[in-house]
Amino acid sequence: QLQLVESGGGLVQPGGSLRLSCAASGFALEHYTIAWFRQAPGKEREGVSCISGSGASTKYRDSVKGRFTISRDNAKNTVYLQMNSLKVEDTGVYYCAATEGFGLATTWYDHWGQGTQVTVSS
Repeated sequence: QLQLVESGGGLVQPGGSLRLSCAASGFALEHYTIAWFRQAPGKEREGVSCISGSGASTKYRDSVKGRFTISRDNAKNTVYLQMNSLKVEDTGVYYCAATEGFGLATTWYDHWGQGTQVTVSS
């Protein structure tokens, strides 16, 4: 059974860093694009970043460009999201998801993890 499990969330001050991990089981990660989404209270879920199966292609939403970096280690079946210079507006539940396509539309993703909370606050 295909499963995604996120970890690495927590409470951090503005300007701080966190690294999220998305561990996959039940399937070979290399065949899927993996994306990170986030959802703040009262807001819709939004795409943050995605990476193709090979890792050759990545995409970021404008508000995180230059601060977040997505990467993957297919040997470990894990995708990472390094988040630097965090802002209060980055707060939310972060989810990883898998698709055979490529992009940041939530409707394209069939498999989702349960999420990890990221709180940026002083």
